[in-house]
Amino acid sequence: MSTLSIGVRRAEASDAVEITAVHDSAWRQAYDGLIPARELSRMIARRGQSWWGRAIRRGTGILVLEVGGTVAGYATYGPNRARNLVQRGEIYEIYLRPEYQGVGLGTRLFLAARRELVRHGFDSAVVWALADNDGACRFYKNAGGRKIARGSERFGDVTLAKVAFAFARG
Repeated sequence: MSTLSIGVRRAEASDAVEITAVHDSAWRQAYDGLIPARELSRMIARRGQSWWGRAIRRGTGILVLEVGGTVAGYATYGPNRARNLVQRGEIYEIYLRPEYQGVGLGTRLFLAARRELVRHGFDSAVVWALADNDGACRFYKNAGGRKIARGSERFGDVTLAKVAFAFARG
């Protein structure tokens, strides 16, 4: 019988290559057909290995989810960027490689990011998702989030609606 280790930890500089790969595959899977292809490719290209390496070295809040020694997902978090919302913390991103989705690993990573926010004094959190990203909206709703705000984001010539989900401490 073999045992597969699964864990969440702070990102290290040596994780930049694998986080880049997660970012690429997860974003293509999540946003293909939502964000115009040209804009999506540009956004992914901007977040290469050196970008992630710099973010890790600067101390950006980045967690990685490891499955059997492979980085299967990441989450970024920190202070809430939307001053008009009362939630103190924000989970900026949470992404898993597509082959690791749907088996509870996203929930594990999400809860770890929430714990990190609380540990840093952020007793409530907000997460933004594109309104047409049904999978993400369902995930945050099932995690106990409640919709509290709407907004929009521009991608080239296209403006897409987004929604904020709030989470109380816990």
